[in-house]
Amino acid sequence: MSEHELYPIGDAARRSGLSVSAVRFYADTGLIPPTGLNDAGHRMYDIDAIARLELVRTLRELDTDLDEIRRLLEGGTTLHDLLSTHLEIVERQERTLRARRAVLRTLIRQGGTTAQADLMHKLVSMTDEEREQAVDDFWTDVGEGLDVPEGFVDRLRSMRPVLPAEPTAAQLEAWIELADLVGDPAFRDAVRAYLRDAYSAPEARAMATEPFQDFIHGSSTQLMAELIAAHRAGESPRSPRARQAAARFLAAAVALSDTPLTPELRDRMADGFRQVPELLRQIAEEEAAADGPGYDDTHGRYLSLVTRINGTATDEDLDSVPYAWIAEAMRAEDPLPSQGVSAS
Repeated sequence: MSEHELYPIGDAARRSGLSVSAVRFYADTGLIPPTGLNDAGHRMYDIDAIARLELVRTLRELDTDLDEIRRLLEGGTTLHDLLSTHLEIVERQERTLRARRAVLRTLIRQGGTTAQADLMHKLVSMTDEEREQAVDDFWTDVGEGLDVPEGFVDRLRSMRPVLPAEPTAAQLEAWIELADLVGDPAFRDAVRAYLRDAYSAPEARAMATEPFQDFIHGSSTQLMAELIAAHRAGESPRSPRARQAAARFLAAAVALSDTPLTPELRDRMADGFRQVPELLRQIAEEEAAADGPGYDDTHGRYLSLVTRINGTATDEDLDSVPYAWIAEAMRAEDPLPSQGVSAS
């Protein structure tokens, strides 16, 4: 293709990917006039005109209107600005389609009604402030009259959903379910009842105190991750790495009650840890047999949905935690008795 060569309209159409009628239309509207005419009066196009026709085709495929294209070609805007504007439009359309998909999938799964479709549309269209307010209202209502240590409900309130600017369909679906739940008085009553039964009794109130909650949701999670990592790496439960991790876990646990970590206490804690799977099974059976909803249907459901919305790693599957291996590591003597073990 020569820089100075002129091509008939058919060639210009073929090289630009447009139809002949489209090239003729852009010429008639003055958008891309022909470079000249041949002796027979037929339109001819040079390389520059064909390149501009290619650009017009690309922009039209992006749904750019002709006025915007005309401003670009006449120097009223830059290609970068035009493409940036259209990127914003496409991304906005993508978010809208993703939200619609989430609503449709949820409605299909639930066999929803017209009223439910309207509600779900409102839920996915909520602003960040409206989502924050919905969660705050939920925990304010749940905590009303709940006899638990000071600060416990505020800690629960801090575990809240944060829908990202570019949520996936799964995150939107989780938000639809959570927003529906936190606005449901029956769900609020069920969560309040679970928390009251789990933490209000005198023997259970210690679990709702700040030190215990800090251990459960903070240091114990990290320390347990260290133990699981050692197990997955094929370490022996009596290896230095496993024994040190177990010692740190035990030290952090006994620090809650200022109890010395004696060999006898270590053995009792190891025995108790080995029995965790059976205890969890019994708890699950008791909850299934109980009249009221249990953890999985109340606070556990809330936390599970928050985890999905936030895109954070889910808690370790309880069936995959190597309880017997960890118990064996706990039984091993502290590999560094002269240096002590830090609970931090």
